[in-house]
Amino acid sequence: MRVIHTDEIIQNISEMCIEANMYLPQDVEQAMQHAGENERSPLGRQILSQLGENMQIAAAEQIPVCQDTGMAVVFLNIGQDLHIEGMALEDAVNEGIRRGYRQGYLRKSVVKDPLLRENTKDNTPGILHYQIVPGSQLELTVAPKGFGSENMSRIYMLKPADGIEGVKEAVLDAVEKAGPNACPPMVIGVGIGGDFEKSAVMAKQALTRDIGQHSDIPYVRELETELLDKINALGIGPGGLGGTVTALGVNILTYPTHIAGLPVAVNICCHVARHVKRVL
Repeated sequence: MRVIHTDEIIQNISEMCIEANMYLPQDVEQAMQHAGENERSPLGRQILSQLGENMQIAAAEQIPVCQDTGMAVVFLNIGQDLHIEGMALEDAVNEGIRRGYRQGYLRKSVVKDPLLRENTKDNTPGILHYQIVPGSQLELTVAPKGFGSENMSRIYMLKPADGIEGVKEAVLDAVEKAGPNACPPMVIGVGIGGDFEKSAVMAKQALTRDIGQHSDIPYVRELETELLDKINALGIGPGGLGGTVTALGVNILTYPTHIAGLPVAVNICCHVARHVKRVL
């Protein structure tokens, strides 16, 4: 059985928090460049150019791409043949977040209690999602999520009879209501199926899939393409000031569900679609 010490996990999580906030993933950069080439509104092209310049400055100066450095969301795929030594895994991940946000001088945005609102001053705890998988590796995905776009996300508990058209209406409704508040151009993560909380986790996880990497399920792949076209036809545009590029991509995940339900979660992300993956 392979052994890994939590010191290695702490170090990697710390580095990933900094990397995710200062350098956008290559897929997002390419999507932004493509958007600039295809946006038909002069103002929209100007905004996209400014956003691109902001990304370049952030990387060159090693400062955050956005002042909202997010709540740290971490997905852990843990090989069942892997043994973890050291402190408790959850404590190790949070220690990595703590070090990353302090060492990277990233904004601390987490409050200890949702109503009392006292800041924890180190951006912990993070939001952790675990999955046990075959093998002896540990796959980490760090995806800091800002709350301008997070606040625009929604869950719809549809009836089975609503079908695929109901799903389309739900996604478009969420995007229309988000409007300029989600800092478009957006990336849209959609979770269909499961139950209330499973659909929401899938929608968040869908945002960590590279833009342009479509589902392997034919009808889902077609739905992603159709929804992207319909969202971009809404006219919200870059910065919400009108244009033909409202979204960079639509990523959908599905899961079996109950005969009586059709949960649909829509997790909206701004153009700063941060995600970093490492395999230990």
